[in-house]
Amino acid sequence: MKHLLKLGDLSREEILSILNLADQLKYERKNGIATDYLKGKKLGMIFEKASTRTRISFEVGMTELGGTALFLSNRDLQIGRGEPVEDTARVLSRFLDGVMIRTFAQKEVEDFAKYGSIPVINGLTDYCHPCQVLADLMTIRERKGSFKGLKMCFVGDGNNMANSLMVGAIKMGMSFAIACPKGYEPDADLIAWAKENGDFFMSEDVLAAAKDADVIYTDVWASMGQEEEKAKREKAFAGFQVNDAVMNAAKKDAMVLHCLPAHRGEEITAEVFEAHADEIFDEAENRLHAQKAVMCKLMK
Repeated sequence: MKHLLKLGDLSREEILSILNLADQLKYERKNGIATDYLKGKKLGMIFEKASTRTRISFEVGMTELGGTALFLSNRDLQIGRGEPVEDTARVLSRFLDGVMIRTFAQKEVEDFAKYGSIPVINGLTDYCHPCQVLADLMTIRERKGSFKGLKMCFVGDGNNMANSLMVGAIKMGMSFAIACPKGYEPDADLIAWAKENGDFFMSEDVLAAAKDADVIYTDVWASMGQEEEKAKREKAFAGFQVNDAVMNAAKKDAMVLHCLPAHRGEEITAEVFEAHADEIFDEAENRLHAQKAVMCKLMK
């Protein structure tokens, strides 16, 4: 494991190793045990997309591991004025021990890893969000004990979250169902992979997808960069809401996850969100622990 560019690059065993280390780091943090495993290391954090959880969790995580995190927006770097990614990668590799990138194109993350000589972590692209899904998997295992026999259902846009969730769920042995409107399906190659490698179901019928699910997951209807499509998407996704009917179709003890921010009354009702708030905010907290584990694996 040299980088974390997408979950598809990792084996089941590598994912389990990250989750196990994340559990250890969470235990150590809560019990006041020093975790300065990356003392003296420096992480560059390149943000071309806004962030709450990604920036804070990486910055706090790196500090708790004994290292230093540098916030680098595209307004602060020459990359924002047209310097090629391959040049920026080679320059930053002379100064840093690792870099996290939150951007639009997956190719930018891949190119940074190709031309740089330090570990690269994908903090989010339009294609995938591996850090979030590692935190999701950590939360599911905490709540359910294992992944064996579980069904995850995603309701909404077949976006970067759906792309990564289907890979993560199937690699860990869960079945995966998605309910999305026509024209908003996940990546076609990933759908083909999911059908070949696991138990995969896709439908425009939300209740059919949610039937007997152990985990219900949703995300906003319009992600960053899609704000101009808001009205169009509100119409397309009108029936794709996590509500009481969806929860009644799922198992009685089903948990609800949301990568946040949440738009109550759109992709999820306020009632369902608040009923499962403990799960959702455990999930948000676990971004810290999962990403600390990734940084330790790549930079220690």
